[in-house]
Amino acid sequence: MNSKQTNPTVTPILLKLGAAILYETLTILALSFVFSGLFLWLIGDATHGIKRIMLQLFLWFAVGVYFVLCWIKTGQTLALQAWQLKLVTQETTLLSINNAMIRYLLASLGLMFFGLGFLWAIVDRDKLFLHDRLLKNKIIVTKNKVPLK
Repeated sequence: MNSKQTNPTVTPILLKLGAAILYETLTILALSFVFSGLFLWLIGDATHGIKRIMLQLFLWFAVGVYFVLCWIKTGQTLALQAWQLKLVTQETTLLSINNAMIRYLLASLGLMFFGLGFLWAIVDRDKLFLHDRLLKNKIIVTKNKVPLK
């Protein structure tokens, strides 16, 4: 019998987390182009004033809807699927909608502070982002790919 058991909650290496973040950035960029086009088509020029602030809030909200829906339904965004990663709670269950929304808010704040919320994973013993450490979530490696629908 093999003494090495496969652990269903293996923590990904930092390189894999970094690659997933890069992939996630490309996804956010694509979503932002689509939703910016929709906003500009409906509202018009948004280069200054209240319309600019409305566009920024609309994009933050639209990207947030994408993340929250992915996290509560499968625990995987497009990037996490590609890198065979999954976001779960410490009990390895999917996030609740409240937990997912708070995670998005905290991740946004961590990004606004020069990315320190994400850079935290470099010094964290479990390679957790700061918002995941605070909310008791984790990203694990999964060999089960979720098929695209």
